[in-house]
Amino acid sequence: MLLGFLALGERASTAAPPADATPPATVVLDPGHGGSNGGTRGHGLNEKQVTLAIAHQVATRLRAQGIRVEMTRVADRTLTLRQRVVVADKIPADLFVSIHANASPTRTQRGFETFVLTPRAVDIDGRALRSDTLTTRPGVDPEIAHMLDDVERGSSQWEAADLAMRMQQALRDRRGTTGDRGVRQDSQHVLLGATMPAVLVEVGFLDHPVEGKELADPAVQGQLADAISSAIIDQLAD
Repeated sequence: MLLGFLALGERASTAAPPADATPPATVVLDPGHGGSNGGTRGHGLNEKQVTLAIAHQVATRLRAQGIRVEMTRVADRTLTLRQRVVVADKIPADLFVSIHANASPTRTQRGFETFVLTPRAVDIDGRALRSDTLTTRPGVDPEIAHMLDDVERGSSQWEAADLAMRMQQALRDRRGTTGDRGVRQDSQHVLLGATMPAVLVEVGFLDHPVEGKELADPAVQGQLADAISSAIIDQLAD
């Protein structure tokens, strides 16, 4: 994988931003799996490799638009599902996008889909995480802080659904309408506890005899990165 580097001798501006300048939006990208958890496998690649390659390209595109990007991992590192969303909550981020590749028992399914949490996952499962999650509101009474977290989790779901629809449209524009599996709701554990709009995008089926080979192609990975970054930029512009 080729990563971009700053040219030697390039100097960052030392000028301080105006006091009333609006801080840049912050997006947390989560390349699925990593380290000892390789995810699904197909055509000589693990899911963790594909998701990391795409995430790096998305990050480059977003940063070029002045968007602050943090990644839950930038190399082959093992992370729990809880550690991933905690990164976004601690910042706190404006959007959280987890990137994955799919698989099917018959190896015949193909296409892309984007997940948001179910109402139960937001309400019951999200609140159940309180026991092992520290609030990101220093100086606020813990009970009040948790209540505010609950409110943010609930209110963010409209924007999460909007982002998911934009994601599907952007993928459809670049990958074709036949692969559109739609926006879906599920209790995706990596999204549980997010206090900002959060989605999980499955970019395709790595074990499919045709689509799997395409996902291993850097040009196709670039297409997917274009789609994901375009959806994020459009969402932040509203």
